[in-house]
Amino acid sequence: MKALVLAGGTGSRLRPFTHTAAKQLLPIANKPVLFYALESLAAAGVQEVGVVVGAYGREIRELTGDGAAFGLRITYLRQTRPLGLAHAVRIAHDFLGDDDFLLYLGDNYLPQGVTDFVRHSAADPAAARLMLTPVADPSAFGVAEVDADGNVLRLEEKPDIPRSSLALIGVYAFSPAVHEAVRAITPSARGELEITHAVQWMIDRGLRVRAETTTRPWRDTGSAEDMLEVNRHVLDGLEGRIEGKVDAHSTLVGRVRVAEGAIVRGSRVVGPVVIGAGAVVSNSSVGPYTSIGEDCRVEDSAIEYSVLLRGAQVEGASRIEASLIGRSAVVGPAPRLPQAHRLVIGDHSKVYLTP
Repeated sequence: MKALVLAGGTGSRLRPFTHTAAKQLLPIANKPVLFYALESLAAAGVQEVGVVVGAYGREIRELTGDGAAFGLRITYLRQTRPLGLAHAVRIAHDFLGDDDFLLYLGDNYLPQGVTDFVRHSAADPAAARLMLTPVADPSAFGVAEVDADGNVLRLEEKPDIPRSSLALIGVYAFSPAVHEAVRAITPSARGELEITHAVQWMIDRGLRVRAETTTRPWRDTGSAEDMLEVNRHVLDGLEGRIEGKVDAHSTLVGRVRVAEGAIVRGSRVVGPVVIGAGAVVSNSSVGPYTSIGEDCRVEDSAIEYSVLLRGAQVEGASRIEASLIGRSAVVGPAPRLPQAHRLVIGDHSKVYLTP
């Protein structure tokens, strides 16, 4: 079975980070989200992967390479505009050929991987197999109506009145029958070729579509809050390891990983925490569930439950928490308040000055 991994898209909910980088390259425990997807595919026995890329295709290619580091063979497929998941399948037709394949959204995090899903797809062939999970607010997702035997009867995209609580979570297995479906459908109201419409097209023509439901953890890392929560989940499985330098005036508590080339001095670090290569933590307190990226600087500060991307600097911050700080961003102390206020105030204005 081949796989098609989607790593394009605009990542609008993660702006401003996605103004300068692909959302699939944002780090979870100092490793790009996309890498977790590729590792899970390799663990499931997949060998050939097509990665659909957009504006940041070059950056993704430079980091991911030909896939050998993951035990994969990667082919990159350019999508000039994000026109929907079914459009991505369309442009990948030559790569996929007549093979069965797995469709995987590259910004999803599934800690259980896809090994069981791939095995079940091979053992019980169908035109399509969808991974579903019950959610509290199904109106925010594609929703599946499933019968007692696990057959999908109907799909709806973000319905006002959902027919079930089972949401699509971005992992699909398809037979070659999907290619006719994605050619047959037309763009939705938002101008995209929806994969839900393609699957519904197959259902309407009597093709067998199966559901596989999971209640295990899953996250779409499409927002800062989701990124922090996935980072917490990954760090919960962290094994402590000290490869960098930790001076005698520092205290490390719990599972802390200090990468080679990192320096911790005069600081208290309470794990789980990962500190990347080249980072310096000085005279600071670092609390649980924090990932400090490569070449970061944290000085005279307190920080916890946060993610610092490569090269970020935090200095003189009394307390930072639940924060996502971008590459080479600088957080420092604000200047002292001025002793006088100079005002240019329009007619009928009201201004309230703090004492």
